[in-house]
Amino acid sequence: QVQLVESGGGSVQSGGSLRLSCAGPGSIFSIVTMGWYRQAPGSERELVANIRDGGTTNYADSAKGRFTISRDNAGNTMYLQMNSLKPEATAVYYCHVYSAYRPPQNYWGQGTQVTVSS
Repeated sequence: QVQLVESGGGSVQSGGSLRLSCAGPGSIFSIVTMGWYRQAPGSERELVANIRDGGTTNYADSAKGRFTISRDNAGNTMYLQMNSLKPEATAVYYCHVYSAYRPPQNYWGQGTQVTVSS
């Protein structure tokens, strides 16, 4: 059974940095995209950043210039480096993988809490 496991969340002050990790994508076949979503209380889950199998990256406007998504060479671990964090980044962050393997499906991690205080 595929498991995506996030780590690296925590509490920081505004302007601080955190690096999130997601272990497990290497066990999934035919990955189309892998990425990070977040969900703040009372809000819908939203895309933060993703990376396509070919390496193309995509960022939400709120993440551009401050967050960097990456993966290790084997694709076993994905990262989200978050710099210059703002209080509005406070949310639960989820690792996500979309696979085109029969049948196509979405995989989610359990989430990791990020709290940014002003």
